[in-house]
Amino acid sequence: MPRSTGFPDADAEDDFQRVRRQQVLARLSQRLRREPDDIGFILPFDEVVQVLGRTGERYLGVQVISVQSIVGSVDRARDYDRSFRPTSAVSRERWKRIAAAQRRGQPMPPIDVYRIGELHFVRDGHHRVSVARALAWRTIEASVTDVRTRLPAAGIRNRLDLVVKDYERLFVERVPLLPEQRARLSVRDPWTWAVLSETVEAWGFRYLQGERRWLGRAEVARRWYEDEYRRVVRMLRAANLIGDGTEVEAYLRVAGERYRLIRTHEWNEDVVERLAPVPFWVRSRRARWRQTQGRTAGPSRRRTRAGRPAPP
Repeated sequence: MPRSTGFPDADAEDDFQRVRRQQVLARLSQRLRREPDDIGFILPFDEVVQVLGRTGERYLGVQVISVQSIVGSVDRARDYDRSFRPTSAVSRERWKRIAAAQRRGQPMPPIDVYRIGELHFVRDGHHRVSVARALAWRTIEASVTDVRTRLPAAGIRNRLDLVVKDYERLFVERVPLLPEQRARLSVRDPWTWAVLSETVEAWGFRYLQGERRWLGRAEVARRWYEDEYRRVVRMLRAANLIGDGTEVEAYLRVAGERYRLIRTHEWNEDVVERLAPVPFWVRSRRARWRQTQGRTAGPSRRRTRAGRPAPP
Protein backbone atom coordinates (compact mmCIF):
# COMPACT_ATOMS: atom_id res chain seq x y z
CA MET A 1 0.00 0.00 0.00
CA PRO A 2 1.49 3.42 -0.95
CA ARG A 3 2.19 5.88 1.85
CA SER A 4 -0.88 7.49 3.39
CA THR A 5 -1.03 10.95 5.01
CA GLY A 6 -4.53 10.46 6.38
CA PHE A 7 -6.02 12.87 3.83
CA PRO A 8 -7.64 10.68 1.13
CA ASP A 9 -8.13 13.47 -1.41
CA ALA A 10 -4.52 14.64 -1.16
CA ASP A 11 -3.26 11.06 -1.27
CA ALA A 12 -5.41 10.37 -4.36
CA GLU A 13 -3.87 13.41 -6.09
CA ASP A 14 -0.40 12.10 -5.22
CA ASP A 15 -1.34 8.63 -6.50
CA PHE A 16 -2.40 9.97 -9.87
CA GLN A 17 0.72 12.13 -10.26
CA ARG A 18 2.88 9.12 -9.37
CA VAL A 19 1.34 6.70 -11.89
CA ARG A 20 1.35 9.34 -14.64
CA ARG A 21 5.04 10.02 -13.97
CA GLN A 22 5.77 6.29 -14.12
CA GLN A 23 3.87 5.99 -17.41
CA VAL A 24 5.78 8.89 -19.00
CA LEU A 25 9.13 7.45 -17.93
CA ALA A 26 8.16 4.00 -19.21
CA ARG A 27 7.15 5.54 -22.56
CA LEU A 28 10.48 7.39 -22.79
CA SER A 29 12.39 4.19 -22.00
CA GLN A 30 10.45 2.37 -24.70
CA ARG A 31 11.38 5.01 -27.30
CA LEU A 32 15.05 4.86 -26.30
CA ARG A 33 14.95 1.09 -26.83
CA ARG A 34 13.28 1.71 -30.21
CA GLU A 35 10.39 -0.60 -29.43
CA PRO A 36 7.16 -0.42 -31.50
CA ASP A 37 4.72 2.29 -30.38
CA ASP A 38 1.94 -0.13 -29.46
CA ILE A 39 4.01 -2.62 -27.46
CA GLY A 40 3.42 -0.70 -24.24
CA PHE A 41 -0.38 -0.71 -24.51
CA ILE A 42 -2.60 -3.31 -22.87
CA LEU A 43 -3.89 -6.16 -25.01
CA PRO A 44 -7.02 -5.47 -27.11
CA PHE A 45 -9.64 -8.17 -26.48
CA ASP A 46 -10.99 -8.21 -30.06
CA GLU A 47 -7.54 -8.85 -31.56
CA VAL A 48 -6.79 -11.60 -29.05
CA VAL A 49 -10.00 -13.56 -29.69
CA GLN A 50 -9.57 -13.13 -33.44
CA VAL A 51 -6.08 -14.61 -33.26
CA LEU A 52 -7.00 -17.44 -30.88
CA GLY A 53 -10.29 -18.29 -32.59
CA ARG A 54 -13.42 -17.78 -30.48
CA THR A 55 -15.58 -20.90 -30.06
CA GLY A 56 -18.03 -19.95 -27.28
CA GLU A 57 -18.50 -18.40 -23.85
CA ARG A 58 -20.27 -18.91 -20.51
CA TYR A 59 -20.98 -16.72 -17.50
CA LEU A 60 -19.21 -17.78 -14.28
CA GLY A 61 -20.60 -15.21 -11.83
CA VAL A 62 -18.76 -12.93 -9.39
CA GLN A 63 -15.32 -14.16 -8.37
CA VAL A 64 -12.18 -12.83 -6.72
CA ILE A 65 -9.40 -12.61 -9.34
CA SER A 66 -5.76 -11.55 -9.30
CA VAL A 67 -5.17 -7.94 -10.30
CA GLN A 68 -1.98 -9.00 -12.10
CA SER A 69 -4.00 -11.35 -14.34
CA ILE A 70 -5.86 -8.37 -15.86
CA VAL A 71 -3.89 -7.70 -19.03
CA GLY A 72 -6.33 -6.25 -21.57
CA SER A 73 -9.39 -4.21 -22.40
CA VAL A 74 -12.44 -4.67 -24.58
CA ASP A 75 -12.57 -1.12 -26.01
CA ARG A 76 -10.03 1.12 -24.25
CA ALA A 77 -6.68 -0.45 -25.12
CA ARG A 78 -4.96 2.88 -25.85
CA ASP A 79 -6.14 4.69 -22.70
CA TYR A 80 -3.83 2.64 -20.46
CA ASP A 81 -0.37 1.09 -20.73
CA ARG A 82 0.29 -2.57 -19.98
CA SER A 83 0.54 -1.79 -16.25
CA PHE A 84 -2.89 -0.07 -16.40
CA ARG A 85 -1.41 3.39 -15.86
CA PRO A 86 -3.40 6.19 -17.61
CA THR A 87 -1.75 7.41 -20.81
CA SER A 88 -3.27 10.91 -20.46
CA ALA A 89 -4.83 13.20 -17.87
CA VAL A 90 -8.27 13.15 -19.51
CA SER A 91 -9.85 11.01 -16.76
CA ARG A 92 -7.89 12.61 -13.94
CA GLU A 93 -10.86 13.73 -11.78
CA ARG A 94 -12.75 10.45 -12.01
CA TRP A 95 -9.58 8.49 -11.27
CA LYS A 96 -8.93 10.61 -8.18
CA ARG A 97 -12.51 10.20 -6.90
CA ILE A 98 -12.23 6.41 -7.12
CA ALA A 99 -8.78 6.43 -5.49
CA ALA A 100 -10.01 8.61 -2.62
CA ALA A 101 -13.07 6.38 -2.12
CA GLN A 102 -10.91 3.25 -2.00
CA ARG A 103 -8.55 4.91 0.48
CA ARG A 104 -11.54 5.68 2.68
CA GLY A 105 -12.52 2.01 2.54
CA GLN A 106 -15.78 2.56 0.67
CA PRO A 107 -17.15 -0.57 -1.09
CA MET A 108 -16.84 -0.73 -4.88
CA PRO A 109 -19.03 -2.72 -7.28
CA PRO A 110 -17.34 -5.69 -9.02
CA ILE A 111 -15.64 -4.95 -12.31
CA ASP A 112 -16.80 -6.81 -15.45
CA VAL A 113 -14.24 -8.96 -17.28
CA TYR A 114 -13.79 -11.60 -19.96
CA ARG A 115 -11.54 -14.54 -19.09
CA ILE A 116 -9.39 -16.34 -21.67
CA GLY A 117 -7.35 -19.06 -20.02
CA GLU A 118 -5.68 -17.33 -17.07
CA LEU A 119 -5.92 -13.84 -18.59
CA HIS A 120 -8.65 -11.25 -17.95
CA PHE A 121 -9.88 -8.40 -20.16
CA VAL A 122 -11.87 -5.49 -18.71
CA ARG A 123 -15.34 -4.75 -20.08
CA ASP A 124 -16.27 -2.25 -17.36
CA GLY A 125 -14.21 -0.90 -14.48
CA HIS A 126 -10.98 0.36 -16.09
CA HIS A 127 -10.52 3.15 -13.52
CA ARG A 128 -11.05 0.73 -10.63
CA VAL A 129 -8.41 -1.64 -12.05
CA SER A 130 -5.98 1.26 -12.58
CA VAL A 131 -6.48 2.49 -9.02
CA ALA A 132 -6.18 -1.05 -7.62
CA ARG A 133 -2.83 -1.43 -9.36
CA ALA A 134 -1.66 1.98 -8.10
CA LEU A 135 -2.62 1.02 -4.54
CA ALA A 136 -0.85 -2.37 -4.87
CA TRP A 137 -4.01 -4.45 -4.45
CA ARG A 138 -3.46 -8.15 -5.09
CA THR A 139 -7.08 -9.18 -5.75
CA ILE A 140 -10.32 -7.59 -6.89
CA GLU A 141 -13.93 -8.74 -7.25
CA ALA A 142 -15.08 -9.29 -10.83
CA SER A 143 -18.08 -10.51 -12.76
CA VAL A 144 -16.44 -13.12 -15.01
CA THR A 145 -17.45 -14.41 -18.45
CA ASP A 146 -15.27 -17.29 -19.65
CA VAL A 147 -14.43 -17.21 -23.39
CA ARG A 148 -13.40 -20.49 -25.05
CA THR A 149 -10.90 -20.39 -27.92
CA ARG A 150 -9.30 -22.85 -30.34
CA LEU A 151 -5.79 -22.00 -29.14
CA PRO A 152 -4.76 -21.48 -25.51
CA ALA A 153 -3.78 -17.97 -24.43
CA ALA A 154 -0.59 -19.19 -22.75
CA GLY A 155 2.50 -17.24 -23.78
CA ILE A 156 0.72 -14.00 -24.72
CA ARG A 157 2.38 -11.05 -22.99
CA ASN A 158 2.09 -8.21 -25.51
CA ARG A 159 0.80 -7.49 -29.01
CA LEU A 160 3.92 -8.91 -30.66
CA ASP A 161 2.99 -12.33 -29.28
CA LEU A 162 -0.30 -12.12 -31.21
CA VAL A 163 1.65 -12.44 -34.47
CA VAL A 164 3.00 -15.81 -33.37
CA LYS A 165 -0.44 -17.00 -32.24
CA ASP A 166 -2.05 -15.86 -35.49
CA TYR A 167 0.23 -18.01 -37.65
CA GLU A 168 -0.22 -20.88 -35.20
CA ARG A 169 -4.03 -20.58 -35.41
CA LEU A 170 -3.91 -20.73 -39.22
CA PHE A 171 -1.76 -23.87 -38.99
CA VAL A 172 -4.25 -25.50 -36.60
CA GLU A 173 -7.11 -24.72 -38.99
CA ARG A 174 -5.27 -26.08 -42.03
CA VAL A 175 -3.65 -29.04 -40.26
CA PRO A 176 -6.10 -30.19 -37.54
CA LEU A 177 -3.88 -32.50 -35.53
CA LEU A 178 -4.88 -34.10 -32.24
CA PRO A 179 -3.97 -31.96 -29.18
CA GLU A 180 -1.23 -34.34 -28.06
CA GLN A 181 0.28 -34.34 -31.57
CA ARG A 182 0.09 -30.57 -31.88
CA ALA A 183 1.79 -30.15 -28.49
CA ARG A 184 4.94 -31.84 -29.84
CA LEU A 185 5.42 -29.28 -32.60
CA SER A 186 7.33 -26.08 -31.83
CA VAL A 187 9.04 -23.37 -33.87
CA ARG A 188 11.10 -20.27 -33.16
CA ASP A 189 10.03 -18.14 -36.12
CA PRO A 190 6.22 -17.74 -36.42
CA TRP A 191 6.46 -17.78 -40.23
CA THR A 192 7.57 -21.41 -39.97
CA TRP A 193 3.94 -22.35 -39.18
CA ALA A 194 2.91 -21.07 -42.63
CA VAL A 195 5.72 -22.99 -44.33
CA LEU A 196 4.81 -26.16 -42.43
CA SER A 197 1.15 -25.75 -43.45
CA GLU A 198 2.11 -25.62 -47.13
CA THR A 199 4.43 -28.61 -46.71
CA VAL A 200 1.76 -30.75 -45.04
CA GLU A 201 -0.86 -29.85 -47.66
CA ALA A 202 1.55 -30.70 -50.48
CA TRP A 203 2.31 -34.04 -48.81
CA GLY A 204 -1.42 -34.65 -48.41
CA PHE A 205 -2.06 -33.98 -52.10
CA ARG A 206 0.56 -36.56 -53.12
CA TYR A 207 -0.83 -38.99 -50.55
CA LEU A 208 -4.39 -38.69 -51.90
CA GLN A 209 -3.13 -39.29 -55.42
CA GLY A 210 -1.39 -42.43 -54.27
CA GLU A 211 -4.43 -43.67 -52.34
CA ARG A 212 -6.85 -42.76 -55.16
CA ARG A 213 -9.53 -41.80 -52.65
CA TRP A 214 -10.71 -38.75 -50.74
CA LEU A 215 -9.69 -38.09 -47.12
CA GLY A 216 -10.58 -35.12 -44.91
CA ARG A 217 -8.08 -32.67 -43.47
CA ALA A 218 -8.07 -34.32 -40.05
CA GLU A 219 -7.26 -37.76 -41.49
CA VAL A 220 -4.55 -36.36 -43.79
CA ALA A 221 -3.01 -34.48 -40.84
CA ARG A 222 -2.99 -37.67 -38.75
CA ARG A 223 -1.41 -39.71 -41.57
CA TRP A 224 1.23 -37.03 -42.15
CA TYR A 225 2.16 -36.93 -38.48
CA GLU A 226 2.35 -40.70 -38.03
CA ASP A 227 3.66 -41.87 -41.43
CA GLU A 228 5.86 -38.94 -42.42
CA TYR A 229 6.83 -36.57 -39.61
CA ARG A 230 7.52 -38.98 -36.74
CA ARG A 231 9.37 -41.43 -38.98
CA VAL A 232 11.55 -38.71 -40.52
CA VAL A 233 12.35 -37.14 -37.15
CA ARG A 234 13.49 -40.52 -35.81
CA MET A 235 15.79 -40.92 -38.83
CA LEU A 236 17.15 -37.40 -38.44
CA ARG A 237 17.90 -37.97 -34.76
CA ALA A 238 19.69 -41.21 -35.55
CA ALA A 239 21.79 -39.37 -38.19
CA ASN A 240 22.41 -36.39 -35.85
CA LEU A 241 20.70 -33.97 -38.26
CA ILE A 242 18.40 -32.13 -35.83
CA GLY A 243 20.96 -29.40 -35.10
CA ASP A 244 20.35 -26.50 -32.71
CA GLY A 245 16.77 -25.78 -33.81
CA THR A 246 13.50 -27.57 -33.22
CA GLU A 247 12.40 -30.86 -34.76
CA VAL A 248 9.98 -29.01 -37.05
CA GLU A 249 12.75 -26.75 -38.34
CA ALA A 250 15.03 -29.74 -38.95
CA TYR A 251 12.25 -31.58 -40.79
CA LEU A 252 11.54 -28.61 -43.08
CA ARG A 253 15.22 -28.00 -43.74
CA VAL A 254 16.07 -31.53 -44.84
CA ALA A 255 12.77 -31.96 -46.67
CA GLY A 256 13.63 -28.96 -48.85
CA GLU A 257 17.20 -30.12 -49.38
CA ARG A 258 16.02 -33.63 -50.20
CA TYR A 259 13.97 -32.46 -53.14
CA ARG A 260 16.43 -29.79 -54.29
CA LEU A 261 19.43 -32.11 -54.32
CA ILE A 262 17.96 -35.56 -54.93
CA ARG A 263 14.62 -34.83 -56.66
CA THR A 264 12.67 -37.31 -54.60
CA HIS A 265 9.84 -37.30 -52.08
CA GLU A 266 10.86 -40.66 -50.62
CA TRP A 267 12.61 -41.19 -47.30
CA ASN A 268 15.11 -43.92 -46.57
CA GLU A 269 18.51 -44.30 -44.94
CA ASP A 270 20.36 -43.63 -48.18
CA VAL A 271 18.57 -40.30 -48.63
CA VAL A 272 19.34 -39.29 -45.06
CA GLU A 273 23.00 -40.28 -45.47
CA ARG A 274 23.29 -38.15 -48.61
CA LEU A 275 21.81 -35.20 -46.72
CA ALA A 276 24.19 -35.55 -43.77
CA PRO A 277 26.72 -32.73 -43.32
CA VAL A 278 30.02 -33.32 -45.16
CA PRO A 279 33.30 -32.16 -43.52
CA PHE A 280 34.87 -29.07 -45.09
CA TRP A 281 38.05 -30.83 -46.11
CA VAL A 282 36.04 -33.45 -48.03
CA ARG A 283 34.04 -30.79 -49.87
CA SER A 284 37.26 -28.92 -50.74
CA ARG A 285 38.93 -32.06 -52.06
CA ARG A 286 35.89 -32.92 -54.18
CA ALA A 287 35.72 -29.38 -55.55
CA ARG A 288 39.44 -29.43 -56.54
CA TRP A 289 38.99 -32.83 -58.13
CA ARG A 290 36.02 -31.61 -60.23
CA GLN A 291 38.01 -28.58 -61.39
CA THR A 292 40.89 -30.85 -62.42
CA GLN A 293 38.58 -33.21 -64.30
CA GLY A 294 37.01 -30.27 -66.11
CA ARG A 295 40.36 -29.65 -67.80
CA THR A 296 40.90 -33.33 -68.60
CA ALA A 297 39.52 -35.12 -71.65
CA GLY A 298 39.54 -38.71 -72.90
CA PRO A 299 39.97 -41.96 -70.97
CA SER A 300 42.10 -40.34 -68.23
CA ARG A 301 39.07 -38.27 -67.06
CA ARG A 302 38.12 -40.86 -64.43
CA ARG A 303 41.61 -41.25 -62.86
CA THR A 304 44.04 -39.00 -61.01
CA ARG A 305 47.52 -38.24 -62.26
CA ALA A 306 48.94 -40.82 -59.83
CA GLY A 307 46.76 -43.51 -61.38
CA ARG A 308 44.54 -43.88 -58.31
CA PRO A 309 40.74 -43.83 -58.66
CA ALA A 310 39.23 -40.39 -58.43
CA PRO A 311 37.63 -39.43 -55.12
CA PRO A 312 33.89 -39.92 -54.89
